[in-house]
Amino acid sequence: MTPTKKQPNRHTRVRSDHARELAEDYVEAIADQIAAAGACRAVDLAALFSVSHVTVNRTMGRLQRDGFVTTEPYGPIELTPAGRRLAKTSRRRHEIVHQFLIALGVSEAVADVDSEGIEHHVSPETLAAMKAFVAAQ
Repeated sequence: MTPTKKQPNRHTRVRSDHARELAEDYVEAIADQIAAAGACRAVDLAALFSVSHVTVNRTMGRLQRDGFVTTEPYGPIELTPAGRRLAKTSRRRHEIVHQFLIALGVSEAVADVDSEGIEHHVSPETLAAMKAFVAAQ
C-alpha cells in the first residue's frame, strides 16, 4: 500500500508520536508536581521516571529548546504557556482513553497502565470516537 496525502505512512506517524511522547510525559509530570508541591525540580522527575539526573537535564534542555519549560541551574522547572497547553491537552487525552478502557470493562489497574501508552498514539478521530462512546454510556 502506497501512502497518499490522505493516508500518511503509518510508520512515519508512529515515529512522530514517539518523539512527542517524551515531551508530553514530562510536561504532564511537571504540571502534576507543581500542583502537588508548588514546585518541580529535576530530582523530582528523576525519582518519578526512575532515570538519572543527567537524563532529566538532557530532557529539560530539549523541552527548553522546544519552548515548553524554563529553568535555571539548581532552580525549579517552570512550564511556559505552551508547556501548560501541552500538559492540559495530554492530560485530557489520557482521561478520555482511561474512561474508554473502563467503559469497555478493563480493570482500573490495567486501564491506568494502558492509557498511559495509548494516549500518545491515538488519532484525533479515534479520540473523538472514544469520547463519544464514553458519553453514550
